[in-house]
Amino acid sequence: MSNTSTQKIMIAGGGTGGHIYPAIAIGRALQKKNPNIELRFVGTAEGLESKIMRRENLSLDLIQSGKLNFSGNPFKKIKTLCKIPVGLFQSLILILKYKPDFVLGVGGYASAPFVLMAALLGKKTAFWEPNAHPGMANRILSKIVNTSYLVFAASEKYLSSKNNKVFGMPLREEIENAQSEERSKISDRLTILCFGGSQGSLFLNEKMSDFILKHPELHEKINLIHQTGSLDFEKMKKKYGDIKCVELHEFIYDMPNQYRRADIQFCRGGASTIAEASAFGVVPLIVPLPAADDHQLRNAEVVVKNQAGFLFKQNEFSADKFAKTIAEMTQNTALRKEMSEKLRSLAPKQAASKIADDILAQI
Repeated sequence: MSNTSTQKIMIAGGGTGGHIYPAIAIGRALQKKNPNIELRFVGTAEGLESKIMRRENLSLDLIQSGKLNFSGNPFKKIKTLCKIPVGLFQSLILILKYKPDFVLGVGGYASAPFVLMAALLGKKTAFWEPNAHPGMANRILSKIVNTSYLVFAASEKYLSSKNNKVFGMPLREEIENAQSEERSKISDRLTILCFGGSQGSLFLNEKMSDFILKHPELHEKINLIHQTGSLDFEKMKKKYGDIKCVELHEFIYDMPNQYRRADIQFCRGGASTIAEASAFGVVPLIVPLPAADDHQLRNAEVVVKNQAGFLFKQNEFSADKFAKTIAEMTQNTALRKEMSEKLRSLAPKQAASKIADDILAQI
C-alpha cells in the first residue's frame, strides 16, 4: 500500500498473551502497510501488556476495567463495577486526545469500555474475536461495531453484527512463516510438547507427570518437552527426578523451535495455542480450561470435527484413555502424519495482513 498520510489507529485490550500477541501482529501489519501510521495500544495495569509493549517499543495508555463474568466474591464484582464508569471516562479522554480514525478491540479488560466509548463518539470500530463461542463483552459489542473479525466461522451465530469477516488467528511473523516449512523429524521417537500457556497449567503438569511415571515401558519411545510454569517447576523437577526422556523448562522462550521438534502437544484449548499448533502441524491433545461459556471447549470441538486432534474434558479425564491415545500416536505414524496435515489445513493464512488491509480500506 503506498498511502503515506498519517492515519491514527488505537487497539484496545490485553491481559494475556492470547490477546496481546495477536494485537501486536495486527499492529505490525498496519505499520508495514503504512509506515507513517500513528498506532497506540490501550490496556490495563492488571494485564501483561505493560511489560510486553515496553519490550516491543509500542505506545500504551492505561485505563481501569475488570472482569464481570465470574462467580465468587461479590466484593470483587462491586469493585469491578466501580471501575467501569472510570474506565469509560478515561476512554473518552484518550479518544478526544488522540482522535483515532479507527478503534479495534482485541478482548481483555480494556477492550469493551474503549470500543463502546469509541462507537458512542461515532468512530469507526471493530473487534477481533478469537473463540468459536464469543465472550459476553463481544456479544454485546456486536450490536454497535462496524466490523467483527473472527477466527472461527462458528462465532457468527452468536453475534448481532452484520459485517463479519473470518480471517483466522493473527500470528507472530516467525510462526506465520512456519506454514511454508516442511515437517521434519529429528528422531524416530514421538516427541510430546506439554504446554499450558505462559504460566503453565497445574492440571496438565499433574496428568503428564503421572503418565510418564506410570509408563516406564514408553520411555525409550518418546521424548517429552515440558514447560511447567514458575509455580510448579520445583515440584515437577523432584517428581520427574532423572528420567532421561524428560526435558523440563520453567518457561520456553523459543516456542517456534520447540514446535518444530514436537509431533503432538498436550495443551489447553485457547485459540492462539490451537492456531500455533496448526501452523506447525503439531497434533493437539486438548484439555479445555473449564469456563462459564466453554469457549475453549468450542475451539477444541472444531479441531476434533476435522479429525485433527483429540479432546479430553477436565472433569471426565481418563488416564487410561490418555495413555492409549499416546501409545497409538507412538505406533501409528501414518495416522500421526494424516492428522498433522489436516491440522495444518486449518492454520490461518495471513490473518494479520488481511485485517490490516480491511481496516485501512475502511479509513
